[in-house]
Amino acid sequence: MPATQNVAAIVERARHAQRAFERNAREEHDAAAARGISDAQPALFDRAAQAVAWALLHPDRNRALATLAVATTGLGSVEDKIAKNHRKTLGLMRDLKGVVAYGRMSEKESCEQEGIAVVLRPKGVVAAIVPSTNPLATPTNNAINALKTGNAIVFAPSPKGARALEELLRCIHAEFDKAGLSRDLVSMLPVPPSKEQTGELLRLVDFVVATGSQNNVRAATACGTQAIGVGVGNVPVIVDETADLEHAARSIARSKCFDNATSCSAENALVVLSSVRAAFLDALAHEGGWLLDEEQVRHLTATHWREGKVQQTLLAQDIEVVLQRLGWSALAPQGTRFLIAPDKIAHDKITHGAQAASPLSGEKMAVFLALYNAADFDAALETARSILEYQGAGHSVGLHSADADRALQLAYALPACRVIVNQPHAVATGGDFHNRLPFSLSMGCGSWGRNAIDENLHWRHFVNRVKVVHPVASREPCLDDIFADYWSQVGKEANMRAIPKAR
Repeated sequence: MPATQNVAAIVERARHAQRAFERNAREEHDAAAARGISDAQPALFDRAAQAVAWALLHPDRNRALATLAVATTGLGSVEDKIAKNHRKTLGLMRDLKGVVAYGRMSEKESCEQEGIAVVLRPKGVVAAIVPSTNPLATPTNNAINALKTGNAIVFAPSPKGARALEELLRCIHAEFDKAGLSRDLVSMLPVPPSKEQTGELLRLVDFVVATGSQNNVRAATACGTQAIGVGVGNVPVIVDETADLEHAARSIARSKCFDNATSCSAENALVVLSSVRAAFLDALAHEGGWLLDEEQVRHLTATHWREGKVQQTLLAQDIEVVLQRLGWSALAPQGTRFLIAPDKIAHDKITHGAQAASPLSGEKMAVFLALYNAADFDAALETARSILEYQGAGHSVGLHSADADRALQLAYALPACRVIVNQPHAVATGGDFHNRLPFSLSMGCGSWGRNAIDENLHWRHFVNRVKVVHPVASREPCLDDIFADYWSQVGKEANMRAIPKAR
């Protein structure tokens, strides 16, 4: 069977399963309405979401899948992937518990005007591109959101992540068999995946979610199907003179080292005020940060980038592997966990120069980060702006400070949709039990990142909203109601005389 026909068959089975899924939920919904319950979430949708969540949350399966993912992709840490799989999945299920994601919304939830009722419906069949950096947590997150809202979902894996996703799907289907659910509600392209098959999938489905490389995002947004893509993460973090330096160092070390920096939300640059630079570097050293000298920075840069492109040598590797491949195993201080590379290039060069001139200012996805000095907070803000405008616009910025006004200053000044304050950035940006962002592994970057959304991807992005509109009493204003203030400033009579008469 030709590859495109194979894809069409997968989508057709998913579409058939989705229609039955929604039809059965509608029957359940109508039965509840007959008992006087008009806004109940279909238990069928919740059961499907729970089945997917438990497929990964089961401790033995979580460990086996995380081990397989690291072994087959060569990226990340087994223990950290286990933690990520657990926290992200459990957090998402907490967010969704009690949420009504199908049928008529309450007036409070819909926020619509008088005479308008809102009915939530599934989009249909969803395609989700799965990155090799997160071949387990990301598809699980997307499948839970899709099923909670009554959709079917088909995954397009990366070549490296295909084997782990294939095993995850086997676990999901085992849970579906127990719960009496169709396996076709969650499926994937055949292994090995190809660009031709992925392109055909994106054209045939009703909605696309693209996470991963910008090539994936561009392919999704150009496919002709409604798509949500997410932007590049290249997080700068400012540490000012009011910060708790020990807490900041612990947070940054925890975040940067987590899963070997596979997260797009991991810190990529530190912008530190000069007045606390020495003390903060001492705090980072205590957490395992090794400050490199100029020659070491040149060697690191030449190893990790070739002609402006990130190489695989150090990408998302354990620190022991990074040190060995750089030839520094005997040189590194005992207890080294991550590397700190001072970047002496001026911030205006970051924005306007080629990456070859300052590769450290870009996304690294490895256990090292760039270091910049700033004379004061205004200078730190401008350096952060330059980094984001060069790469990572719209994603997020971090701040370690005791001055709450400075967080708002960043919100008004920088092209970033999230300002993460006094938290480990990679943990906090995608939702955490210690903040109120929705749990997600896909962060929209708004117009700055050329994305359709500026928030964390969540269940509301997987539904269509149908408006039922009834007539209401007229509220047509007269001209004075609208223009009285304007006319008081510019003069009403002169403006009325200036209006040409219709011929």
